[in-house]
Amino acid sequence: MTKTKSAAPARPEDEKLGIAPSFAYGLQHVLTMYGGIIAPPLVMGQAGGLSQPEIGMLVACALFVGGLATILQTLGLPFFGSKLPLVQGVSFSGIATMIAIMTEGGLPAVMGAVIASSVIGLLLAPAFAMIVRFFPPVVTGTVIVSIGLSLLPVAAGWAMGGDTTADDYGSVANLGLAAFTLLLIVLLTKFGTPTISRLSILIALVLGTVFAAVVGAADFSTVAEGPIVALPTPFAFGMPTFNVAAILSMLIVVLVTFTETTADLLAVSEVVGTKVDSKRIAAGLRADMLSSAVSPIFNSFTQSAFAQNVGLVAITKVKSRYVVAAGGVILVVLGILPVLGRVVAAIPTPVLGGVGIVLFGSVAASGIATLAKVDYRDSLNLIIIAVALGFGLLPLVVPTVYAAFPAWFSVIFQSSISSTTMMALLLNIFFHHVLKRRRAVDAEAVSVPAFREIPHELLAILKEGDHYVGGALKDAEDNEIAVRSDDSR
Repeated sequence: MTKTKSAAPARPEDEKLGIAPSFAYGLQHVLTMYGGIIAPPLVMGQAGGLSQPEIGMLVACALFVGGLATILQTLGLPFFGSKLPLVQGVSFSGIATMIAIMTEGGLPAVMGAVIASSVIGLLLAPAFAMIVRFFPPVVTGTVIVSIGLSLLPVAAGWAMGGDTTADDYGSVANLGLAAFTLLLIVLLTKFGTPTISRLSILIALVLGTVFAAVVGAADFSTVAEGPIVALPTPFAFGMPTFNVAAILSMLIVVLVTFTETTADLLAVSEVVGTKVDSKRIAAGLRADMLSSAVSPIFNSFTQSAFAQNVGLVAITKVKSRYVVAAGGVILVVLGILPVLGRVVAAIPTPVLGGVGIVLFGSVAASGIATLAKVDYRDSLNLIIIAVALGFGLLPLVVPTVYAAFPAWFSVIFQSSISSTTMMALLLNIFFHHVLKRRRAVDAEAVSVPAFREIPHELLAILKEGDHYVGGALKDAEDNEIAVRSDDSR
């Protein structure tokens, strides 16, 4: 007789919403991270002295590869992909290192270093994932808060206009447009139907852009310029070259990426309400590294998870990974249809700033909710949170704080997310593992003998001064008292 297995309850991230809603919510994810994903190729292109068409190619390739990486991370293959609602894109943490490599060997040296370091990272991923047991709520909550706080300056820059050299940077008009978009999100979330509430970010982006166009703050004149379709050309900037020093430099970036992606995986798992173990983290890190190793073939760079989209999941409560996979498809389409990318790029930066305040604040709020689970009766947990957050916010408050340190140190600790993660992780291990084990050993060394008791009847027989010495029972005058065995009765 065969037993029928009852179907296991579906995980929140496995919910399927249908094609139309998935692509609508997926578009929200794309619009949320669009500014972040195009920023690294813009910076790299300008630093490398590339022409406008070449920079445009880097941007299109970044979208194309980011879409493929997102699909891999969300849908997954055996041993690759966390199958969580995480958007992937070019990591900003390696920009300084890649620019330094580019000044010596050009883009081919950068591409070679990215490929080689990613392959090494692919081998290291399972070992790195084993540290997940050292991420209790006191660590994960602190890291999630730092993710949100570290992104808020980005939202502020967007709200002020994005371009620090522009005459209207920080103007009342820009900040007013950001505030208008923010107000729209609040009103739509509060008074809209459940569907409208879930789509509040997308609707606010559209309405904010329309309002900006009406008042003359949006420019769509460049949308028609350039090709409509453009497939990425493999190795468009030449075949990669491999330099040992460049590879080692990028390997440090890979370790930073590991730290940030692990933090994002833990953050989104908290928001979604699903379980993440070392195997799942290893699969997520492998997806990062595989995407990063393939990325230079299509003229792009190291891939990692985008923290800002975790906030979107928290706001909309749409936890389906298939929604983010739909966003990945949209990114791929934007990568091969530059005209659509130019439409999205025409969204005024202050509108994105209003959205960013909500999204990034939501990430920090999720971290605070996680920290509510921490036991504060042990003051050491409070010290972990205080020191880790303070340490992590230093480069945000004073960006030049590590200017006098070696380049490898700055690569690791200039990132608020990685520095907070490392400090919280090390303090947690020291306080709750190393010291705890040492206290246990010390307690065992001076342990009090096990509690003993004697019958009350025996106590009644003993007299004042009776004592037991050298295996003999003696009275107060040191005379031995005979001890009768039971069988002599």
